[in-house]
Amino acid sequence: MKKILLLIALGCALSASAQTYTLEQIKDSALHNNITIRSAKYNIDAARQQRKEAFTKYFPSVSGTGLWFNANKGMAQTTINPSAGISPELGAALAQSLPQEALAALGNPVSISMMKNGTIGSLTALQPVFAGGQIINSNKLAKVGEDVSRLQLQLSENEVEKTAEQYFWQLASMQEKMKTIEAVDTLLAGIHKDVDVAVRAGLIMPNDLLQVQLRQNDIKSQRLKLNNGISIVRLLLSQYCGLRDTSFAIDHSSLTIDHSATQMEKANNGQLSMFNVQCLPEYQLLDKQVEAANLQKKLAVGQNLPSVAVGAGYNYHNMLDNNHSFGMVFATVSVPISDWWGGSHTIKRRKIEHQKAVEQLEDNAQQLQIRMQNAWNGLEESYQQLLLAQRSIEQSEENLRLNRNYYKAGISKMSDLLEAQMLYQQSLDRRTDAYADMQLRLLEYKQATGQK
Repeated sequence: MKKILLLIALGCALSASAQTYTLEQIKDSALHNNITIRSAKYNIDAARQQRKEAFTKYFPSVSGTGLWFNANKGMAQTTINPSAGISPELGAALAQSLPQEALAALGNPVSISMMKNGTIGSLTALQPVFAGGQIINSNKLAKVGEDVSRLQLQLSENEVEKTAEQYFWQLASMQEKMKTIEAVDTLLAGIHKDVDVAVRAGLIMPNDLLQVQLRQNDIKSQRLKLNNGISIVRLLLSQYCGLRDTSFAIDHSSLTIDHSATQMEKANNGQLSMFNVQCLPEYQLLDKQVEAANLQKKLAVGQNLPSVAVGAGYNYHNMLDNNHSFGMVFATVSVPISDWWGGSHTIKRRKIEHQKAVEQLEDNAQQLQIRMQNAWNGLEESYQQLLLAQRSIEQSEENLRLNRNYYKAGISKMSDLLEAQMLYQQSLDRRTDAYADMQLRLLEYKQATGQK
């Protein structure tokens, strides 16, 4: 018995110490810990490095080359016949001045071999002067890529925020329905007590008691399903938001009609933003696609223009068995003559893609405007559904009170009382669902109109 009491006390202590999160804390945790956001941030870092890489193309490209070789024979070989280049007059003069052995040597061919081994080194710097705008447009395109990554991060944040809020309100709705079940269970317990007393006194048939017990069993089944659902949604929310434990609680105490009316009033005041689609990340992303298509078209044109570069270099070699070094300056001009044929088709293709992006921007701008209006209609409808659900609670509560009095007076059946109780429970659940739906519709409206 002591062990059981100890376990109960421990469970209560753990429950009391569970972390409680508000909706904003849940969304903030998701934005910091969700894998989708981290991947989007990695994409921004990669795009930033690509932009810095493109910027280096403005500077000279420096390259160094070193070579050492040792061949099995000289790479430059020839045979020289000294006598072939001596005129008769020179031969007569040499015959009088040179010994006979020297004259005989002049008549024999001489083999010469050079560059059997050696070392070569060079250092060259090449500065592009004109490249058809390819360097400038490549840097602009890299900047557009970085902007696109940032916009994609914003879209990812919207999606993560929406999913986290869906989980939050799904859990809140289940917890509110659990409170309803507890209230209904208490109500049925009171009815069961009254009916049991009446059956024992022989005032009513036992069948009425059996109907109450069946209804209580149904409530137990609903409680079991809800507990399982709450456990699963809490696990999903914990994993999605990077929470360390699954024993947390959520704070949704702002679920009141007055709070919802205030939210609707703020949303109604912000309706002017529905006419400005340019503030939306979806529109800005499409606009960047148009800009990127235009730059790619310019790059295609630049690839078919001549390129000019100037450079300087320092060279060294010892291939003739002596060290020799020299410097030089040079200029290069490259004309892609054979590429003009295929390049003309590339330019036309890029122009078509640019026009396609322009028309897609115009079409999607209209769709975004429609999405804004649809989001507002959905929000307004969900608010009206909430008001209807609130009125249904008041009506079903009064209906339940009357049927209970009628049953006690003996002018109503148990089935009527239990049906009134079921209608009351359904009206409570509908209000809970209406609250959650309105909050999700509100978020969709804010995202559709670019509000925070």
